[in-house]
Amino acid sequence: MEQRAAGGAGPPGDGFSFVSPAVKYVLFAFNTLFWTISVVMVAVGVYARLLKHADAAMGCLAVDPAILLVVVGILTFLITFCGCVGSLRENIYLLQAFSACLTIVFLLQLAAGVLGFIFSDEVHEKVSEIINGAIVHYRDDLDLQNLIDFGQKEFSCCGGVSYKDWSQNMYFNCTATNPSQERCSVPFSCCLRNSQEAVINTMCGQGMQSRSYLEASAFIYTNGCIDTLVDWTHSNLFLLGGIALGLAVPQLVGILLSQILINQIRDQIKLQLYNQQHRADPWY
Repeated sequence: MEQRAAGGAGPPGDGFSFVSPAVKYVLFAFNTLFWTISVVMVAVGVYARLLKHADAAMGCLAVDPAILLVVVGILTFLITFCGCVGSLRENIYLLQAFSACLTIVFLLQLAAGVLGFIFSDEVHEKVSEIINGAIVHYRDDLDLQNLIDFGQKEFSCCGGVSYKDWSQNMYFNCTATNPSQERCSVPFSCCLRNSQEAVINTMCGQGMQSRSYLEASAFIYTNGCIDTLVDWTHSNLFLLGGIALGLAVPQLVGILLSQILINQIRDQIKLQLYNQQHRADPWY
């Protein structure tokens, strides 16, 4: 033992740990936060689905915001669960799964942004398809209806390409055989806002599709939401870039911390194996 001490310091003892408590518990807290958010997302999505009539909701699953909320919440729950348990239990496999999932999500987001910029025409067509599908199912889903009304009011637009796109909806269809009381109308969210009105006139869009653009423009927004959305995107590139950065930073932080913790755990395992192999050594 004296010769070993004279030759220099030996390997760390059993009480030493390569695993940094700061990295471990920061990663745990990071995942716990997003795990809690994912639980809330799933709960809200499931609650919204349960409030809907089953037959009406099944007709528009592809455009149901509640379904999207549940799916994103479940994926976030699974990923952050691996991060929570992996960091707390120092489990390399769970941490590797967490890091791999975050990397895949980050790369998918990056690829979507690049492909969206390159294939802007195809994205425009897809957005048009989604908006037209939402118009068709406007009365079938209350959440979807509120979402469309919010978008039309915020972007001061009406329909997809123009306000006459609302003829795609069976209630607003402008054909003479349509028995609906809303025939040739548009939703109230298309109407020009009057700050002096204390009560919203939900019938303000009555018969607007039968009027010309010039006549209708005195009462409603005649520009479609697709072109309005494109113009807004071009005008707010810095804002969208900031949002993208805000989404990317937590993912990159999670990947970095998980990789640091994985390397620390591996070093700790190597140390434990070394100590076990040399316990019987009388000079150890």
